[in-house]
This record gives sequence, structure tokens and C-alpha cells, in this order.
Amino acid sequence: MSILTIAKMGHPVLRRVAAKVDDPTDPAIARLAADMRDTLEEIGASGLAATQVFVEKRIVVYRVGASRIPAGSGLQPVPWTVMINPVITPLTDDKVAVWERCLSIPGLHGKVPRYPRISIRYQTLEGGIVEHEAHSSWAALLQHECDHLDGVLYPMQMDDLSLLAFNEAPGALAQEADANPSQVDPLFLDLVERWPARERWQT
Repeated sequence: MSILTIAKMGHPVLRRVAAKVDDPTDPAIARLAADMRDTLEEIGASGLAATQVFVEKRIVVYRVGASRIPAGSGLQPVPWTVMINPVITPLTDDKVAVWERCLSIPGLHGKVPRYPRISIRYQTLEGGIVEHEAHSSWAALLQHECDHLDGVLYPMQMDDLSLLAFNEAPGALAQEADANPSQVDPLFLDLVERWPARERWQT
């Protein structure tokens, strides 16, 4: 098991477009994917792009755990998945803003416009091709991770930077959590619950 170092916002690797993987069955790709999974398990996070661990290849490892599914989303857990050379196709014209965090931008969260329904196509470690649809926060997660492969961080996708905030002061997030908690990722509900000044600012 190898725990990899996460690149932080400002490092040039996060602004570069990752290269296509020519041979998904290369054992080095499988080893990298295993190390990425180990890193996510160690941190307790959901998704990681190879560029975030200083490897400029189009690889994403992710999962959707039951503990991260909003109560009203209708989503089911997704097991650990390795996506090689993923390509996203939006299935809607409009976007919906969702709350996001990023391992490469620790301590912050923001509300990011994302397509609520997408199709994604990728290669597996065995060289096969998978294509399926995703919706809700699952679709947002996939868009977030695939953005990394194109050198894009989530603040670059935001259209309202007043909704970029420190995790210790989740004011706008708290307002939304109070109004419609069933639509909010449990991770973000936890941020709100741990905000010491919540009662003062929400009354």
C-alpha cells in the first residue's frame, strides 16, 4: 500500500491537461490506480484524479459510499471504480449548482454549476469499454474529477464566488441545509453541524 501526496492548488500540475493512456492494461496503470484507492481510503474521500498525485495521465478513481448519498437523491452506492480516458457527455442543457470540496483545495467549499444528468464513457484496467449514465451528486462528482484531467479546479467553474467559503464558516451552506437538508450531501451537513457559531448566525 502506498499513500500518495496530494498536489495543492497553485501547483502547475493541476493546471495541465493530462495525457491519454495508450495502454490501459499496462501493469503500471493498475499499480497507480491501487495506490490512488489506498490514498482515498486513508483520507476517507470519494474521488481522485491522477493529476492530483502528480501523474499527468487521464485516470480517475472514485466511489460513492452510502454515507455520502443525500437522503432525497435516489442514488445507490457505487463501488470503487477506475476510469481510464473518461469522456463526459451532458444529457441536459441546464446546470444545477451543487456544493463541492476538493482534496487539492483543503479547508474550502463552494457551490458549482454542474449538469444534473450525464453520460460517461471510459476504459477499464482490462481494456474494456464502459458507458453509463449518472445523475445528481454522482454526476457532479464525475464532472469534478474529470475537470482535473483538463487542468480545471472547481472555483474556475463557479459563477458566484460569494459562495466560496471556509469550512469553518459555512454560512450559505447552513442556510441551505436548514431549508432543505434532504438534498444536501451528508458531508456538508456535518460541516454545518460542527459550525460553533451556527445558532448565532442562523437566528
